[in-house]
Amino acid sequence: MKVKYFATLAISSMLMFGAVAVRQSFSTAQANPCAAEVNPCASANPCASINPCASANPCASANPCASANPCASANPCAGADAAQGAAPVVYSDASGLAIRGVDPVAYFTESAPVAGSSQFEYEWKGATWRFSSAENRSLFASNPEAYAPQYGGYCAQAVSEGNLASVDPTAWRIVDGKLYLNYSMEVQQQWLADVPGHIAQADANWPEVLNVGIVHE
Repeated sequence: MKVKYFATLAISSMLMFGAVAVRQSFSTAQANPCAAEVNPCASANPCASINPCASANPCASANPCASANPCASANPCAGADAAQGAAPVVYSDASGLAIRGVDPVAYFTESAPVAGSSQFEYEWKGATWRFSSAENRSLFASNPEAYAPQYGGYCAQAVSEGNLASVDPTAWRIVDGKLYLNYSMEVQQQWLADVPGHIAQADANWPEVLNVGIVHE
């Protein structure tokens, strides 16, 4: 009888403990409807751990992360990628110069990269193009597309891979009347391994690749 009594007592205690736990859990859920969601915006908000949206109550709605950026006004880190935006159509260095100031026309007329002069400049597609002579500047101004490097002057090999990179003006090649530049002489060797294939792939990626936004310098 004692064994049966103690067994019954033990079962009753377990049931009471479970009931208390359930009541406590239910009470906590009522007090904090978001308690079960430790960080509802964690995947979309890298700053969620410091609670940048506390005043805005990110748990007010059933799905506070439904929008792309529910706390944009209160979250200094929100939308960092969006703010980055697309890269410029034409690559230019820190000084705003296309092809690092090299004359694009000279590649065709002199078969060599020739430094341009600040005396002969032309603004086109958001970049400053320099030329070694007034004549070259006039040639470019009359038909920029004929002399400007392909893919906005970004590395041809990088564009073929779906990336954006700066260029070395000495790593150049004219193919079928079009100027192609590459990041370095080493990278150009990779590009030269399959010129038709790389051009075809880069053509397919351009200009959507600009949305990558990040340019490898």
